[in-house]
Amino acid sequence: MNSPTNNVINSSWQNFLSDNNAEIEQGQVVSFGNPEQERKAVLSSTILADLSAQGLIKVSGEDCVDFLQNQFSNDIREINPQLSQLNAWCNAKGRMLASLRIFQLGTDYFLLLARDLLEATLKRLRMFVLRSKVTLEDVSDQWLSIGLAGADALTLLGKQFAKLPEKTNQVIQANELIVIRLAGDIPRFQIHGQLPNISTIWQTLQTDASPVGYPVWSWLEIQAGIPHIVASTAEAFVPQMVNYSTIGGISFTKGCYPGQEVVARMHYLGKLKRRMYLAHVETETLPEAGENLFSAAEDEAQSCGKVVSAELAPEGGVDLLAVLQIAVAETVKEKGEIRLGSKNGSMLGLQNDPYPVDNKA
Repeated sequence: MNSPTNNVINSSWQNFLSDNNAEIEQGQVVSFGNPEQERKAVLSSTILADLSAQGLIKVSGEDCVDFLQNQFSNDIREINPQLSQLNAWCNAKGRMLASLRIFQLGTDYFLLLARDLLEATLKRLRMFVLRSKVTLEDVSDQWLSIGLAGADALTLLGKQFAKLPEKTNQVIQANELIVIRLAGDIPRFQIHGQLPNISTIWQTLQTDASPVGYPVWSWLEIQAGIPHIVASTAEAFVPQMVNYSTIGGISFTKGCYPGQEVVARMHYLGKLKRRMYLAHVETETLPEAGENLFSAAEDEAQSCGKVVSAELAPEGGVDLLAVLQIAVAETVKEKGEIRLGSKNGSMLGLQNDPYPVDNKA
């Protein structure tokens, strides 16, 4: 897996998953005993996954909206209990320190991000609190997260909830659970809740859905074109490079936040030279997030891009998201080639974008 976490997940939840045949390594469910079969199941079945690879920070206090508004790339004021939002957290140079989904429960806000970035993110965010009436807390051990995806996902959830989120990023709160609709060609939902409620709905859903390891869920995120910044790719990309302007992760009217000038300049001057592509490579070795890519048409010592995330594909090889120089990617379509790791590495085949991208910032 691309970004194993060193955090230990909730011990009771881990015991519950282990009792249900989960194989857990470094805080992530890698499989339920048959990784190859699980990868294939995603093509024809509704799947159920533990999402402990992602962590949660709770932000509370009467100043929390203003605090978040001053830190992240999107307009936090548009979030409400029925609508979640993608966000980037950037350094002063506009490079992403983390990719996040933010949602609201009551007057509190929850920041969902890669767990291997959570500790550093929490520590750095606290530096900006100063005199604001804001409290930041790691609640990953209290609030658990699972994912459900597949043709029957709506039907299965419809048996548990009177109403479901119909559009991407929409949220419903019921039965002491939070359900968020995610992007993708097939229905996908992320469910958050505390232990008794999550374990109960897991037991209910697994009657008709196939439990799978986190790599299968990660593959679905890749197919949907949703980037996840992890420790090895922190500060590697400006938000537009990972298509955040396309998938709704940036507001260009909200005002200042760290790196805003760089992000805005790229947008208004239209100087985007790199963006994210979906690709496939025939290899049995899983590339690491952050691994360099090379073009036969470029200087051998100069990479033309980086891997954002990669997972083994159901029908063999590896599917991945990669940030590439746009000029190189356009050349590849004609006569060039892009190689993984070195000029002698496995060759990438660019796939159709999962959503319309116009190469503008």
